[in-house]
Amino acid sequence: MIMLVLIPVLSTCHFILVTLYFILRMIQFKKHTLKNGLRVIIHPDLSTPLAAVNVIYNVGSKDEDPEKTGFAHLFEHLMFGGSKNIPDYDSPLQKIGGESNAFTSSDITNYYQTVPAENIETAFWLESDRMLELAFSKKSLDVQRNVVIEEFRQRYLNQPYGDAQALLHGLAYTVHPYRWPTIGKEISHIENATLNDVKDFFFKHYAPNNAVLTVTGNVDADHVLALAEKWFGEIPARQVPEKNIPVEPKQTSYRELKVQRDVSFDAIYMAFHMDRKLTPDYYTTDLISDILSNGQSSRLYRRLVVEKGLFGELDAFISGDDDPGLFTISGKLISTVSFEQAEEAIWNEIELFKQEKVEDIELQKVINKVEANLIFSEISYLNKAMSLANFELLGDASLINGQAEMYRQVTPQKMQDVANAMFQRENCSILYYQKK
Repeated sequence: MIMLVLIPVLSTCHFILVTLYFILRMIQFKKHTLKNGLRVIIHPDLSTPLAAVNVIYNVGSKDEDPEKTGFAHLFEHLMFGGSKNIPDYDSPLQKIGGESNAFTSSDITNYYQTVPAENIETAFWLESDRMLELAFSKKSLDVQRNVVIEEFRQRYLNQPYGDAQALLHGLAYTVHPYRWPTIGKEISHIENATLNDVKDFFFKHYAPNNAVLTVTGNVDADHVLALAEKWFGEIPARQVPEKNIPVEPKQTSYRELKVQRDVSFDAIYMAFHMDRKLTPDYYTTDLISDILSNGQSSRLYRRLVVEKGLFGELDAFISGDDDPGLFTISGKLISTVSFEQAEEAIWNEIELFKQEKVEDIELQKVINKVEANLIFSEISYLNKAMSLANFELLGDASLINGQAEMYRQVTPQKMQDVANAMFQRENCSILYYQKK
């Protein structure tokens, strides 16, 4: 495995070794759907004495009412405030040596527990009860509402550059709900949330027929299925609303926004619309971002940070969204550099990328890094639980075994084609973030 990581350039030997590795390391799993619609995926991994119980709900901030945003993230907190039959979620888990956490994105909400494998039934008991119904109360709502409001202030209002991504997304998107952050568009939406609002959101989205349960680690598949039937089988399916996410129209004109904030350095953010997850262009765009800014040998860092000294920081990254997302270039300017100089330098690098094909050795270098990351991610039984659940929501859990091949299919010609289509001025939204 170490040898695979250390080989930096294209070679037939490397290709064969990596291909054999991924064939041998194909993640095997068992899948079953309960009568209430809950999909159960089990991947035994006997290399660990632990187990992960992961529940992913097919609801994120993109499923919210534009006038009532932040609810998906609010539930990330409410789900730890006690359920119908279990007033204290943390104590039973801590007694068996377990841990839990959760996260929200624009597309999903994910809850996970890691426990000693022999204590896995406690995790089923806890997760099933809060899927059944939360202990809705004004007190719990008030407590978690205050936590979220404080988080909003700390993350977006009081942190330097904290609102930059929210401003950029609000500029780049006109109708798609990616235009607001997962924590919410504004504090008032959470401040004004009522108990009825919260209950309505829960019973619309937190349902077995809108979720995937994945279990990985030192487990027996038949035993896990029996536990799933025992603890989740009686939870009734619910009327989950059909997704009706507005499709973002193609951007046809350049957009810009200038703001002043109390920060130390001017910053520039450039966003380009890109393809959705699982498409060939998505993987190509991901590798474009790596060539431009992944590591100290990347193009933007080497040329604009080290050689020309225009930026203190410079990065390029993709949003990684299920629906068509954004390719973003962001940088903090050296104090003597103007926005005009910084923007021109970035556009020059973009034009070079569009005009000249990437050399095979440069492309293979970033593909090797991606493959190494995929290999190391498979070491974690928890990572595998999350990935299996994510791919199942995207269409099929078995997609987890095809990621390396999707990256290998990227060619220099394909990169040039995608770059020329994406890096157009009319497809660009720019935020000038000026220090006061």
